[in-house]
Amino acid sequence: MITIHSSFLPHTDPDASLAFYRDVLGFEVRMDVGYEGMRWITVGPAGQPDTAFVLHPPTAQPGLTEDEQRTILELIAKGSYFGANLASDDLDGTFAKLEAAGAEVVQEPTDQPYGVRDCAFRDPAGNMIRIQQVA
Repeated sequence: MITIHSSFLPHTDPDASLAFYRDVLGFEVRMDVGYEGMRWITVGPAGQPDTAFVLHPPTAQPGLTEDEQRTILELIAKGSYFGANLASDDLDGTFAKLEAAGAEVVQEPTDQPYGVRDCAFRDPAGNMIRIQQVA
């Protein structure tokens, strides 16, 4: 059996990302590793120890040119580089909590024509975070 263990999302400010995922979304911090002035932070939902996001410095890949690094950072800022779909059993309550915490709203809760009700935010790096209502 294959399962999803962790996915990677870039961060441009580790402290702001940590505050968003820990304090606003309520995720647990599983690891916070620094190396040469950079940080990799692993967070995940409480009660789901085998599922996590690794928040990583996006330009830490060896061999990237300055132009490539700049392009990556521009795509992240637009919200078109990475994203994630989350789920909530109380979409409206989750939306209200995130909005009250100052998260950048992209879309209020909406019934989509493809059969889901969801909303969207950007995390502090600009990653698109969509949240779907589940029964």
